[in-house]
Amino acid sequence: MSSLQRRTFLAAALLGGAVLTACSERDAPPTAAATPPPTAEEAYKLAAGATGVQVGQAMAANTVYVFFDPQCPHCATLWAESKPLLGRLKMVWIPVQLLGAQSMPLAAAILSAPQPVEAMERHEAQVAQRAALSAPAPDEATRAKVEANTELFKKLGAESVPMLYFRHATTGQYGSHSGALPTAQLQQLVGV
Repeated sequence: MSSLQRRTFLAAALLGGAVLTACSERDAPPTAAATPPPTAEEAYKLAAGATGVQVGQAMAANTVYVFFDPQCPHCATLWAESKPLLGRLKMVWIPVQLLGAQSMPLAAAILSAPQPVEAMERHEAQVAQRAALSAPAPDEATRAKVEANTELFKKLGAESVPMLYFRHATTGQYGSHSGALPTAQLQQLVGV
């Protein structure tokens, strides 16, 4: 095992113990994988084509793609924990429908808002406070974007949210992580 592999393994082991948790689809029947899941690099490149809400430094060399469900409290935790890193990092939050029918209109409302970052901020604050969530039925174009994001999420072999795809800022290695993280561990995970 090379020193780089050893460091990556140790970092993953340390982070693994600190994962807060993630939300997943309940009572879903197991699916047979027709094709193997994409590599971390392929997943990262595929995630780059999804429709989401960009926050942080637009010109940052490092981008983290986060698949989230608007009903997921762990996604709201990650949203809050990521804020201190946004001066050095660009994140694209990609809404999916995983946790129920209400996820679709909520996701569409965020994507179609005139100020999506502000809408996301308000929404995630409500989720963190466990407030009642509602949104109008989405228009077809926005519904199609959320459906495409959800299909991509499944194609990537992901099963829970938040799901992160990243390229480490110093090593250049691609990776993924499922679950919310405290700020310091997110910073270590992505290398900023």
